[in-house]
Amino acid sequence: MEVFADFLSKIENSQHRKRMEELFDWIQEQFPTLEPVIKWNQPMYTDHGTFIIGFSVAKHHMSVAPEQPGITRFTDQIEEAGYDYTKELIRIKWNSSVDYDLLEEIIAFNIMDKADCSTFWRK
Repeated sequence: MEVFADFLSKIENSQHRKRMEELFDWIQEQFPTLEPVIKWNQPMYTDHGTFIIGFSVAKHHMSVAPEQPGITRFTDQIEEAGYDYTKELIRIKWNSSVDYDLLEEIIAFNIMDKADCSTFWRK
């Protein structure tokens, strides 16, 4: 994951860094056509130049940012997974497991929903 190497190297906690590496590896395996990019100092994935999902790290959690429609569509599942969320991001505490099935649904939804999108963000 050369594109994210600098970002990952700055994560001081080795367990957090390993967790993010595993997440990025999983995304590349599940969605090999997505392009990993760094924008605004954050790792994210794009499809045909449009934003699909982004990530950031904090002391107590990682944040997953699929844009508001991705949150709205999956609110019930996000709550069932026990994640905190806002209208723009999901917080997964470091001591919580990643619900990869939910993440897969969110990413697949964004790819499908933005198939004809010609801008980076939704309008």
